[in-house]
Parts: sequence; C-alpha cells; structure tokens
Amino acid sequence: MTDSVPDPDPTAAPAAPEGAAAPSVPANAPASDAGTPRPAGASRRGGRNRRKGAGPAGAAAPQAPDAAAAKAPRGPRPVPPTLEKLAELYPQLFGAVFLPLKRGVFQDLLAAHPEVFEREALKLALGIHTRSTRYLQSVAAGQQRHDLQGQPVEAMAPEHIHQALVEVHRRRQGRSGEDLLPKLRARIVANIEASGLSREDYAERVRSRDDAANGLLDEALAELAAKRAREEALLRTFEASGKAVEEFADMYGMDPRTVARTLHSARSRAAAAAPPAAPAAEVSELPVAPADPEAL
Repeated sequence: MTDSVPDPDPTAAPAAPEGAAAPSVPANAPASDAGTPRPAGASRRGGRNRRKGAGPAGAAAPQAPDAAAAKAPRGPRPVPPTLEKLAELYPQLFGAVFLPLKRGVFQDLLAAHPEVFEREALKLALGIHTRSTRYLQSVAAGQQRHDLQGQPVEAMAPEHIHQALVEVHRRRQGRSGEDLLPKLRARIVANIEASGLSREDYAERVRSRDDAANGLLDEALAELAAKRAREEALLRTFEASGKAVEEFADMYGMDPRTVARTLHSARSRAAAAAPPAAPAAEVSELPVAPADPEAL
C-alpha cells in the first residue's frame, strides 16, 4: 500500500495496472469538493452555484487591488466539457448523485463513444471525478461498483473503503470545529467487521507509509478488540445465567434487541474460530467371508 488515495476506478488510466493507486491528494488541498468544480450556470452534475452579493452601502473603503485580490474568494472553476458530457450521457452515475464506477469503465466509455471522447481528456475527467469528495463519500459508504447502465456489478474492496474514509475525514476535519475522530474510528471498526477479514489481514491491506493514517488504524483495531472482548464477556454471563434474552436484558437494564445482536455476533465469531470437528471414523464395508465348513 502507499500513502496515496487509491483511485476507486484503478483502470481509468490504461497504463496503470488494475488496483493501482490514483494520484494522491495534496496535503494542502482545499477542504471543498476538489474534484467537482461548478460553472457559473447550473451544471448537469448537480450542486449549487454560490455567489456572495455586494457589501452593504457605506462599507469600508476598498483595499488596494493586490490585497483585495489576495483575500477575495475564488470563483467557481468551470467544469471540464468532458465531465459535462459524461453527466449528460450518464446522469445516474455522474449527475446529481455519484455512484462508484466499475473497474475498466475507461475502456467501456471509449468503446461506447469513440467519436465523443478523446482519450487524454477522458482520462483527465475521470481522474477529477474519482478524486472528488462526493465520489469518495460514495466509496466510503461501501456502495458497490456500477457499470454504465447503473447496475451494481462488484463489491467495493475493504481497503478502498478504508482509504476513502480517511481522506473524507481529512477534508471534513479541516473545516470543522468538531472532533470527528471518534466517528471515523467507529466507521473503520464497522468496515473491518463488514469485510469479514481478521484484524491482522485488514491491517496488512490498508497500512501505508502515512504515520497519521496508521495511528488511526491502530486506534480502530484497539477499539475493535475491546468491543469484541465486551461481547464475549456478555455471552459468557448470559450463558451462565440460564435466563431468556428478555429477562437477562431486563436484569442489566439493557435493550433486548441490542443484547440479541451482541450475542449473535459473539456466537458467530466463536463458531468461526472453533476448529473443525474431526470426521467420524469410516467403517469399511468388507465382504463377509464364507464360513469354512471344515472349521465347524
């Protein structure tokens, strides 16, 4: 793994192997949706064009041109024509709602519209799209990859979900006064559990050269270990009580549904970790030898 954010569509650039990483997002990238600039008018890709009105009458005298230019907010950058065309042709993928794209969508688009898309322009447009915050949010949500018809065709890899979670967190934390780390750790824990991987296998897939990201990973792994220890303790206490779930939950002031889910989770892990039962010895069916008349 590298410390860059993987392109959720690794085959968008033909020269890159399947599963290759997308260009990393600069550390000083703005917290806004860097991949989806909006034109002055309404865009087919959705979103709003926000302009600040003129100041009230009697406002302070204008600053020197250089100082005013330095403090003036940047206007919206135009959306590349290729992205506008993609939104027109595939609004279910590139329009107001973004969906993760299947691997190989770059080649699919070139094959479907050889007269519409120029190779390098399409590569650039897909790179902008898949690095946008809105696209990364769809990956972080664990949505499946979709083909050009908008049909889900492939599950998102756990490592792509993880790295999208970390990158979206970085962009949000940069403009939020709230500490978002607890929410991020909880989502990483949920991603580990949904992946079906062991903690060790998950860590091997997502660990990178980014010390901050690795620190977050270690905290989430420790949080998951503590959670599982609590669930296993609850299972032991429940089994020793000999009571029904509802009665047990009432004894400890817990929600019966939460207790049932916790018990199910702990039992499932225990069953998965248990060694397979030894197969029963097979009794070979040998033919019975006829009795020797002389031995009778």
